[in-house]
Amino acid sequence: MTVSTRIRSVLAGAAATGLLAGAAALGTAGTAQAAPVPAPVSATAYTTGHHDRCTWQQGHWQRHWAKGHWQKQWHKGYHSVHRTWHPGYHDHHGTWHHGYWSSHSQWHTGHWSNVYLPGHWDTHWVKGHWNCHHR
Repeated sequence: MTVSTRIRSVLAGAAATGLLAGAAALGTAGTAQAAPVPAPVSATAYTTGHHDRCTWQQGHWQRHWAKGHWQKQWHKGYHSVHRTWHPGYHDHHGTWHHGYWSSHSQWHTGHWSNVYLPGHWDTHWVKGHWNCHHR
């Protein structure tokens, strides 16, 4: 069963203008066959709106100057080994005891501290957006 080009153009026009809504539009398709064919509506006519004077700006990295400021900074913990030299000595019996090295390890826990960051260049991501120029 072939559908005539007239009916197809009517259905395309109705779909483009938003009149085709479920079963109600199917009921009117038969009566629309006798009506004159409306001019096809361009899909770009609905997408221009305020965008005819707007341009799309892609997302990009942008540099900006950050003034000097105080900022909290985390200092991670670390492990240190402390070595000590114990010199030799004579005990009370006159016996010589050689000197030796001893070491003990110590864990220093992490902590927060406020540090001053002088002025510096920083980068941040600018999302894509419409840039509209009012003419």
